[in-house]
Amino acid sequence: MAKPKKGKDLIEGNLPENEKARAVEVAVSQIERQFGRGAIMKLGSGGVIPNVQAISTGSLGLDVAIGIGGIPKGRVTEIFGPESSGKTTLCLHVIAEAQRLGGFAAFVDAEHALDIGYAKKLGVNTDELLVSQPDTGEQALDITEILVRSGAMDVVVIDSVAALVPRAEIEGDMGDSHMGLQARLMSQALRKLTAAIARSHTAVIFTNQIRQKIGIMFGNPETTTGGNALKFFASLRLDIRRVAGIKEGENVIGSRTRVKVVKNKLSPPFNQVEFDIMYNEGISIAGEVIDMGVDLGIVDKSGAWYSYGDERIGQGRENAKQFMRDNPETMETIKSRILEHKGIAMQGKSDDSNENLLHEAGDYDGS
Repeated sequence: MAKPKKGKDLIEGNLPENEKARAVEVAVSQIERQFGRGAIMKLGSGGVIPNVQAISTGSLGLDVAIGIGGIPKGRVTEIFGPESSGKTTLCLHVIAEAQRLGGFAAFVDAEHALDIGYAKKLGVNTDELLVSQPDTGEQALDITEILVRSGAMDVVVIDSVAALVPRAEIEGDMGDSHMGLQARLMSQALRKLTAAIARSHTAVIFTNQIRQKIGIMFGNPETTTGGNALKFFASLRLDIRRVAGIKEGENVIGSRTRVKVVKNKLSPPFNQVEFDIMYNEGISIAGEVIDMGVDLGIVDKSGAWYSYGDERIGQGRENAKQFMRDNPETMETIKSRILEHKGIAMQGKSDDSNENLLHEAGDYDGS
């Protein structure tokens, strides 16, 4: 007697409808025996994939633009832009926010340029911050992998991809050609890291620099270093640019900064936001509260005067910002109203599904 053809009959859909559910159960049982319990599951069966949590960026407008309240945990994020655009400042704000909520953070300083004094001014607890200054790209990524697999880290920052120099390049001579070494290094590292990052719920942030493509006549000639792997593996990519200086008299005291969400797998992409980065202070949350409050009608602006409710809070934007800094309770009230209007939970407040940490969101079907 001839044996039935196994694969072809099933592929063509010859399995009776009343046997399909049983066949699925058998397949799931076989997978669990071979790979362990939890290797496959139905999303409604209890042990589900957790929703994505987020750590605030320190910028109210950017948290809203990202759509989930900040940098996603358990995912890879890339922050890229020109020199002195605010990449490291943004990362330090994320670290400060994670530490404020009791989390642990690490900074892999491949550029060997971390300013500890500046980090303190941004609110980073440098006594508790883990800092590594690796000699090679392989060492930096091995350290990152160990930190992620520990399961204890909330944020790991790698600053920057451009400074991850392969060992072969360091040991070689000046002028030697090392085509594609860094791209292969990043591709291998991200293949190894991605699953561990998801399991440990660690927010891993890579900063990156801008390069120019040679011979491009049409389209954007800019690209980032390290090949294409990071572009694919990153759930969130932020393009940060300095658009103007902020002056006080003749002195430049800060930068007007624009951030565009160029890739977002958690919420609709391509939102952009502008905020102030003040020298020796960091992101000006007071300025964002004023600007967003006016846009949403929470703060009234009449001529040069700003007011909240029946109270005048300042003539001119800088005076209104100073009022916010002097009255943090008023600023927090306006901030919470803005977040409520945008449908984002206040960072650090607990709810039934989230133990005090951060805003939750389901995956958005982006790429």
